[in-house]
Amino acid sequence: MNVYTHGHHESVLRSHRWRTAANSAAYLLPHLRPGMSLLDVGCGPGTITADLAAIVAPGQVTALERTAEALDVARAQVDLDNVDFAIGDAHALEFPGGTFDVVHAHQVLQHLADPLQALREMRRVATPGGIVAARDSDYSGFMWYPRLPELDQWMSLYQQAARANAGDPDAGRRLLSLARRAGFTRIASTASIWCFSTAEDRAWWGGMWAERIVHSDLARQLLNSRLATNHELQRISGAWRRWAEDEDGWMAVPHGEIICHA
Repeated sequence: MNVYTHGHHESVLRSHRWRTAANSAAYLLPHLRPGMSLLDVGCGPGTITADLAAIVAPGQVTALERTAEALDVARAQVDLDNVDFAIGDAHALEFPGGTFDVVHAHQVLQHLADPLQALREMRRVATPGGIVAARDSDYSGFMWYPRLPELDQWMSLYQQAARANAGDPDAGRRLLSLARRAGFTRIASTASIWCFSTAEDRAWWGGMWAERIVHSDLARQLLNSRLATNHELQRISGAWRRWAEDEDGWMAVPHGEIICHA
């Protein structure tokens, strides 16, 4: 099992609950239809899962997480007749081959030690001609203004922590390459961006990261590994709040996306 860099602090879950199929899986929606079976790998709190389940109903959706604790978060959020829940490892999915019409993963591959193996497993459990869809952010591609030095430090620290956990925070740019290596020959590769620039969006995004950098598993890892001191993390937290309060504040979060036909 990989170490999940962010952990499950409330500030992290608040970020994940913001995600919907519209803002995080729009590239996949034109390929869905009622009656499809779907596996949501790394479902998180299940907000995207619930949206996808509504679209493919009465098709059955399976929400997968790696621990019972993480899955309980999704169970508390999703109460739909066509959604069931399973614990499993994306590197070794415990489903027969050809089980699902659609296999979906949002911001999962970037956290895995072997994303190539995970994609091979996702391909295996997809039906012949079925769809494997993945979307991952690309941290090195993040853009923001104003360029506060503390946010540059935040980026450097996150990259170090994620890579120490065997993840790849820049996985978004590698999805096409990974899909080709996993054996897919029919691949549509696209990109999309989250943008936070309104006062409301900045308050939410900046406030969320101001908490995460001092309270989440990421903060504990940075402190325990001595990559940062508590004083440095507090300074970064303050910079996130200054960024959020700046009327010129702007941030773009790029994502790579793939639609693969099994």
